[in-house]
Amino acid sequence: MSTIPGSAASPAAPRRLLGLAAIAVAFAAADTYVVVLALPDMMVTVGLSIDQLQRAAPIVSGFLLGYVAMLPLIGRIADLRGRVPVLTASLVVFAFGSLITALAFDLPSVVAGRFLQGVGGGGLVPATLALVADLYPVSQRAVPLGIVSAVQEIGSVLGPLYGAVVLAFADWEGIFWINMVLGLVLAAAIARVASTPAGRARPRLPDPVGLVLLALFLAGLVLMLAEPGVLVRDIVLGWPFVPLFGNSRWAAPLTFVTALLLVALMARCLKASRPLVDLRSWGRTFREADVVGATYLGLALAGVILAFASADPSKQLFSPAGAWLLAGSAILAVAFGWHVRRADHPLVPRSALRRTPAWASLLASFFIGAALIAALVDIPVYARLTSYPDSQLKAALVLVRFLVALPVGAVVGGYLTRRLPAGVVAAGGMVLAAIGFAAMSQWGPTSLLHPVVTVPLVLGGFGFGLALAPVNAVLLASTDAAVHGVTSAFVVVARMIGMLVGISVLTTIGLRHYFRARAALPSMNTVCGDTFNCPKYTHLSDAAVLTQVEAIFIGAAICAIIAALVSVVLFRGVETRSTAVTELLKAG
Repeated sequence: MSTIPGSAASPAAPRRLLGLAAIAVAFAAADTYVVVLALPDMMVTVGLSIDQLQRAAPIVSGFLLGYVAMLPLIGRIADLRGRVPVLTASLVVFAFGSLITALAFDLPSVVAGRFLQGVGGGGLVPATLALVADLYPVSQRAVPLGIVSAVQEIGSVLGPLYGAVVLAFADWEGIFWINMVLGLVLAAAIARVASTPAGRARPRLPDPVGLVLLALFLAGLVLMLAEPGVLVRDIVLGWPFVPLFGNSRWAAPLTFVTALLLVALMARCLKASRPLVDLRSWGRTFREADVVGATYLGLALAGVILAFASADPSKQLFSPAGAWLLAGSAILAVAFGWHVRRADHPLVPRSALRRTPAWASLLASFFIGAALIAALVDIPVYARLTSYPDSQLKAALVLVRFLVALPVGAVVGGYLTRRLPAGVVAAGGMVLAAIGFAAMSQWGPTSLLHPVVTVPLVLGGFGFGLALAPVNAVLLASTDAAVHGVTSAFVVVARMIGMLVGISVLTTIGLRHYFRARAALPSMNTVCGDTFNCPKYTHLSDAAVLTQVEAIFIGAAICAIIAALVSVVLFRGVETRSTAVTELLKAG
């Protein structure tokens, strides 16, 4: 095992560091799903009624924007500055976003908090994957990659449960207060492990002036967002909360004072000899990371996210402005490509993805995401349509059987990738997922009442898990160490975009099958005569609805097969197996 690049860590530190990074990834994954349970209460807090779900879409899409659009830039910074600084900075940003979300009072403030949470949570994944590559040689990476993927998926499974437990004892804000504390604790733990020297070193004292300015800024921010009634109603102490114009608290004197404190803090960090945050060094890193190229690419990704994430899949492929957003994304993508060819230090070095297995891993990740989202969304939908129409909990528990098998498959996939070609392992996993989807497409109205349905659920989840480690291992083995951060970011982006596009395209296909089946139904009078309450016609209508989900499962199976073909055909030529296996094959 290698030592931690760019740190004074002791030889025992790498395992602890990777363990903490994996926990942080799981923590961020859990937060991705926890908001689903808290969303109705969050809507009420910001002044939206439950029937205004479409207006609340930015709460979700804001997180996705931060998570996906900023990933390439964060990945590149991880290459230039190091994995540990990006891990700690991402956790601090995540904690700050959690603070803003917990104190949010309107839609813009909660969206801003969720955006920052997305930036912080997304930055953890490529830095952790690149850290695995730093710490382990090619022949030993598959297992830790599988473990990291497994821990991430466990976080996804536990996210809704974590949210339900917190909401049982506290308001929705409690989730984000806990997030803030855990984010800061993990950031401090990672920084401590990474800076623990083999010998002894005197800890660097923080800048006292910077600490005071930071404390004052945070106090002003909390007071501005929370507006404590005891202060607001006080004749003497309430004047900082009175808007200078209009009725918004953003126009209050306290807001401007808080902004000035932030400016003073940044100025201190720029001028101090031992600043709280070395903004000068971070500024140089951002410039070297190619901010212009990152802006082109980030805006292009944002257009794709908004086009699909803000759409109502039951009515449209993408949002009403989706055509314009996608056209703008295409123009920005072309501009990004032109910029990469001309820039001296582009965001993505021109040779980063030159090898076929490297870009093939992104393609495979896209189709894996497109197939996976069908399981995450439509298995609970199917359960609600058939066996559990009145219980969201029971419908979700059906999906748990799929999700529990996923991390198990991820660990097994890591071990298999040390012994078998990565393309074979990934393809085998996606074939299992396709078989699971094919079996799901044959489910009937009462299938979930029989224990045998657990087989395709477990088979599908296990298959997806098998594919995670080999895809990441191939990417890292076919790219240079100097670009592991940005290329790891791209594999995550490919999967997320695949999920967004997949849910829209597959749902549209499913709806076409539903409308076709609905149009083919005989009239109610033909089936039931003059009977108003007719179970026979209800059964026919339910069968037409099920054709939508069945078509989605078939489409997901096709996406899984495409991912399998990409893996088995294009991953060839990259060796990820252990040295002992490779030498044995050569000897044979």
